Amino acid sequence: MDQITLAAVRDTPLSVDEVLAAVADPRAGGTAVFIGTVRDHDHGRDVAALSYSAHPTVEAQLRVVMEKVLSDTTAPDRPVVRMAATHRVGDLEIGDLAVVVAASAAHREEAFAACRRLIDDLKAQVPIWKNQAFEDGGTEWVGSP
Repeated sequence: MDQITLAAVRDTPLSVDEVLAAVADPRAGGTAVFIGTVRDHDHGRDVAALSYSAHPTVEAQLRVVMEKVLSDTTAPDRPVVRMAATHRVGDLEIGDLAVVVAASAAHREEAFAACRRLIDDLKAQVPIWKNQAFEDGGTEWVGSP
């Protein structure tokens, strides 16, 4: 059974329930989830709206990152059982879900570690870029090459 059960980037609203269902497994004693939402401020400026763009290879790159996280965080006697991630692209509003990631493992320590590493590596390595529009009329690209 594939440990990566969901690796998706889409322009439709994300579902926490979908991600949780994707990592559910009777071998898992712990599940950790991270939900990233669009906030109304960034670096002291009021955010009016934002948009995410992604490279055409984004889902393949997401899977590569997830495979690396699994190889680095899974111990033979305490494996990460399943991992799932979804990220939104397109125009989002304040409060919208931007990213949902989860990991399940036999024990909570491994689930927390894998989930934390997954969101950190996703943000650092997966080609998704954010364009923020501020209330003062300015804009800013975040994460662009």
